[in-house]
Amino acid sequence: MSFSIDHLGIAVKSLAQARKFYEGLGLEVHGEETVAGEKVNVAMLRAGDSRIELLEPSSEDSPIAKFLAKRGEGLHHVALHVDDLSATVEQLKKQHVRLISDEIKIGAGGHMYVFVHPASTGGVLLELVQEEPKGVS
Repeated sequence: MSFSIDHLGIAVKSLAQARKFYEGLGLEVHGEETVAGEKVNVAMLRAGDSRIELLEPSSEDSPIAKFLAKRGEGLHHVALHVDDLSATVEQLKKQHVRLISDEIKIGAGGHMYVFVHPASTGGVLLELVQEEPKGVS
């Protein structure tokens, strides 16, 4: 199995304000969408081989809104790209690693993802992502 940093998720109160800063650095937004299931508006910025994912709540009861209320703006999660998400999840389950959800979901950009609970990672919310397999919609 190979792993690489896919993106860093940053919780923000305003995508528009956050975009101004990152675009001022010279980064470009390469996709903006709403992920209804997570109640979040997302903007992706390419940063070399990785990305920065800006996360703005689209609802007051969104996980990102709760994060902002508790911790304020800042790093929300680290995402690792994996080649085979299903196999990785099964391996973690065998090791009794705590997952936020046992279900692999589809998120921004059509990527499949699952979150590993911070209790299992030394305090970091870890997202594991894989591109949606070809032929799946």
